[in-house]
Amino acid sequence: MGEREIEVSPAQALARAFEANVRRVVVIGTDAQSSVEALAITELSSDVDIYATVGLHPHDALSDVEEIVALARAGHPRLVGIGECGLDYFYEHSPRAAQRLSFARQINLARELDLALVIHCRDAFDDLFEIFDVQGVPERTVIHCFTGTPEEASQCLERGCDISISGVVTFKNADSLREAARLVPLHRLHVETDSPFLAPVPHRGRQNEPALVSVVGEFLAQLRGEDVEHMRQETSKNSARLFKIPFP
Repeated sequence: MGEREIEVSPAQALARAFEANVRRVVVIGTDAQSSVEALAITELSSDVDIYATVGLHPHDALSDVEEIVALARAGHPRLVGIGECGLDYFYEHSPRAAQRLSFARQINLARELDLALVIHCRDAFDDLFEIFDVQGVPERTVIHCFTGTPEEASQCLERGCDISISGVVTFKNADSLREAARLVPLHRLHVETDSPFLAPVPHRGRQNEPALVSVVGEFLAQLRGEDVEHMRQETSKNSARLFKIPFP
C-alpha cells in the first residue's frame, strides 16, 4: 500500500488469491500508517485467513519506533509478527545509525511479545550479522525477500534464521540468488510475493498480488528438483510454524 497507486483493492486481491487456491495471507506493516492499515485488513470479510505484522522499515527509521511498540503491545488478535524491519544500505533513505537503533528496538520487541521477526536486509549483511551477534536472534525469524549471496544465506541459516524467496528469483539477472535458493533446507524455506512489488516472470512489470505466490513456488520447485505439491505443503507448514498460525 502506501502512497503508490493501488490498482487492485485489498478485497479484490483477497478474492483473486482465494481463486488461485491461496488460503491465508500475512499483510506486512512498514510504518505506523501501513501497520494500522494491515491490522484493519485482517478484519475484512474474506474466504482467506488474514494476519498482519507491524513494523518500521529501515527507509523510515527516523520515524518514532515507539508508535510500532504501542501498536504491537495493544495485542490485536491477528498480529503475528514484528517487521518489516532491518537495514537497507542500498538506498540509505535513513542514516545507518538510525536504522541500527530502530532495528535493535524491534528485535527486542519481537522477543518481548514472542512474535515472529520479519527482516529486510539489502547490501547490509555484515552489519546485520554484527547486530545479531550482539542482540541475539529471536526464535522465529525470517529474512524476507532474500536477495543475498549463497554465503550470506549460509550465515543467516547458521544464526537460526529462515529464508523467504520472492519473485526476484525468476529474474534473468538473479543467478546468485538462485544458487542461494538451492542450498536452503526445505524446512527453513518460505515463498512470498512481496506484493505489490516484484511480480515474478512472466508477470514482471505489472502490480504483484498474493494470487501469484504459486508462480514463485512452482519456479522454486523446478529449480530445486522437488515436487510442486510437496513444496507447497512444506512451505505452508513453515509459515504456520513461523507465525504460529493454524495449519492446514
